[in-house]
Amino acid sequence: MTVEKIFEHDAYAKSCDATVVSSGPDGIELDRTVFYAMGGGQPGDQGVLRLAGGGEVAIADTRKGTGPGAIVHIPAEGATLPAVGDAVSAEIDWERRHRLMRIHTCLHLLCTVVEFSVTGGQISDGKGRLDFDIEEGGLDKEEITQAINRLVEENHPVSSRWIDEDELANQPDLVKTMSVAPPTGQGKVRLLDIDRVDLQACGGTHVAATGEIGAVRVSKIENKGRHNRRVVVVFADA
Repeated sequence: MTVEKIFEHDAYAKSCDATVVSSGPDGIELDRTVFYAMGGGQPGDQGVLRLAGGGEVAIADTRKGTGPGAIVHIPAEGATLPAVGDAVSAEIDWERRHRLMRIHTCLHLLCTVVEFSVTGGQISDGKGRLDFDIEEGGLDKEEITQAINRLVEENHPVSSRWIDEDELANQPDLVKTMSVAPPTGQGKVRLLDIDRVDLQACGGTHVAATGEIGAVRVSKIENKGRHNRRVVVVFADA
């Protein structure tokens, strides 16, 4: 069964009506969802499934399932599970999701400011980090902070589009992260385009313009090995 992934086309959709197609203690699958499944360094969404007959199921995490494109909503411990065929309203924790969207988009700016290969990355609620393949030091926290905030203040539009997987294979420069491959297997791959700033393959959720990120700062730069420097970014008001 093909799951309709609403977040791929509308990252601002907070809820949707859906039908339960499988249900068990290991997870609940729906025919359509606004919940982003953990991947590409971005955590899975949290939220709630509201039952048509009353009651709700708290969702503690969202992960990819075993089938092609499957998404599994992980219920909170002790939650009463819905039955297959139940109608539900799937509603994400929007405030948390929006913070993740802001940080994720910010990391795209970071990888344009620090022009080295990205070896890894992680997004969490309120902060994010990228690891760069740099043999020696020389990164300056204040310079990077100023460069990112300049791109934020310029409020560049952010949009996405799709290309065939064959096209991506012929344009390897569209994959910026060495350790995380973009989601493939569906015949097409989504590109994240920050106007006049960055274009790369990415399946995550993002804000509509860089100004929405808000002010940020580089909180620390760590040495994580001979060829690895970790740059951590947080919201300026954190």
